[in-house]
Amino acid sequence: MEDSVINVSNDNDLYKLQVQEMKAKVLDLKMQNELLQKEVNQLRRENNQLKRVPLFVAAVVDKMGDGEVYLRQMGNNQEYITRVNPETYDDLRPGMKVAVNNALSIVKAVGTIYDSRVRVMELDSSPDVSFEQIGGLSEEIEEVREAVEYPLTRPEVFERVGVEPPKGILLHGPPGTGKTLIAKAVANNAHADFIRMSGSELVHKFIGEGAQLVRELFTFAREHAPAIVFIDEIDAIASMRTNDGTSGSAEVQRTLMQLLAEMDGFDNRGNIRIMAATNRVDMLDPAILRPGRFDRIIEIPVPDADSRREIFRIHTRRMNLSGVDLESLVPPTEGMTGAEIQAICREAGMRAVRRSADTADQNDFVEAVKKISRKESAGDLRMYI
Repeated sequence: MEDSVINVSNDNDLYKLQVQEMKAKVLDLKMQNELLQKEVNQLRRENNQLKRVPLFVAAVVDKMGDGEVYLRQMGNNQEYITRVNPETYDDLRPGMKVAVNNALSIVKAVGTIYDSRVRVMELDSSPDVSFEQIGGLSEEIEEVREAVEYPLTRPEVFERVGVEPPKGILLHGPPGTGKTLIAKAVANNAHADFIRMSGSELVHKFIGEGAQLVRELFTFAREHAPAIVFIDEIDAIASMRTNDGTSGSAEVQRTLMQLLAEMDGFDNRGNIRIMAATNRVDMLDPAILRPGRFDRIIEIPVPDADSRREIFRIHTRRMNLSGVDLESLVPPTEGMTGAEIQAICREAGMRAVRRSADTADQNDFVEAVKKISRKESAGDLRMYI
């Protein structure tokens, strides 16, 4: 009797183990089923997306009344008239982009779409550069602030005097003299949207693409006014026009002509200030140098002795020095730019790091000057004047 009871108990334990195993298998299969179901739903969505009829982009040319809209389809430039409901009609405006179906009916308004390259040109956060961090160039900085910053921050002064502020400034000079640094300080100090770009970004392969980018850039700036547009290395697109017969040169010239029209054409530029920088002002086209486009052409020269002394003081402000006579470093750095002086201070610090010292000494700076110094002939510097 006792043996039969023990056998029944063992059978019950065995059944319980089997039930637990079956439950675990069921749970595992449920999880696999959920994963497969998610994959099926994803494939269904992708399949529906592939089956959906594509929409085409068109631009609103004009509103004709009675719910009729004059559209121009993007790409093939086909023009047609369609009718929309009153709610959509009220939301539309000339120049807006809309999505249309195969029946050429407006499905939804897309709005103004800018090239992604234009949107990334807007400076989201200001650089941590102030005018106090620029050695020398006090007169040049004041001219820049008068032309770019003050019309945006103190417009009442110009209204009181009755003078129109300069529309744009061009900074030119040898590389490393602080042109881009001044632009960064303006971006930090002016209460305006700062849109920066390089001239080479406007050079493109396909016909009309560079001109369209310039057009969208200034449209974007007008909608974000007050704004400052800074074009670095402007000689990439604004060099003197020549007739060499190549399609690449012709496309660059088309981009330049669009830039000229945007800077001082029939369209109102609005509250937009233009800044540009170049190392080769001698290469620029005369049309872009005339007043009305660049009212001020400011040379950023190689720093003199007082400026070099101030630049050394700025770049060694946070360094730990031991027995360094900065005054003795001014004469041997004659002809050097601010960027080279900054490189000297960095190199002197690196020499101290190399020997695991806590401070940089006079010998570190002397050796750094020898390493960074380079000889410029008069002809090398003449091209930047």
